Amino acid sequence: MPPLSLSPLRLAPRDIAEVVGIYASNPEYGRTSGEYDAEHIQAHQVEAEMREDTSTGRFDVLLSRDIEGQAVGLVSLLRQHPGDGYPWIGLLIVHGDHHRKGRGRLLANLVEERLRSEGRNGVRLAVLENNPTALAFWNSLGWHEIDRRPDAQYGRPCTVMHKQLT
Repeated sequence: MPPLSLSPLRLAPRDIAEVVGIYASNPEYGRTSGEYDAEHIQAHQVEAEMREDTSTGRFDVLLSRDIEGQAVGLVSLLRQHPGDGYPWIGLLIVHGDHHRKGRGRLLANLVEERLRSEGRNGVRLAVLENNPTALAFWNSLGWHEIDRRPDAQYGRPCTVMHKQLT
């Protein structure tokens, strides 16, 4: 499989358009999360969210590209959760054209390698309970359920997962 790169999202029009394309290619995610309607997603909406996430300095928003430079995925990484001190993957989403090709697994591995290189020994995330596909994906990568609770932003039921990085 060709390698992927992972670099900070620039808020340039091209990057925003590519993120819109990633969201639009995942209508099931939009329905499951309730955050976006894939058919009516607006660039200004995505840009505002990305700007908010990156402006606090608490998040790394990373765009993944393939060897040809095409955007394949997006990761939002909370550097340190205020409650437990762990980094959290807030979002890992792969362009719909790249589903079932190992890209999500590769992207998750890149995030884990990045965190290991920073000396982090564990990482967490929350999976919406109405998304069994995502839960199966993270389980297949060695993540383990540690809690069930609503997410802080919308109150949606979630499974909290953890992975040791050492």
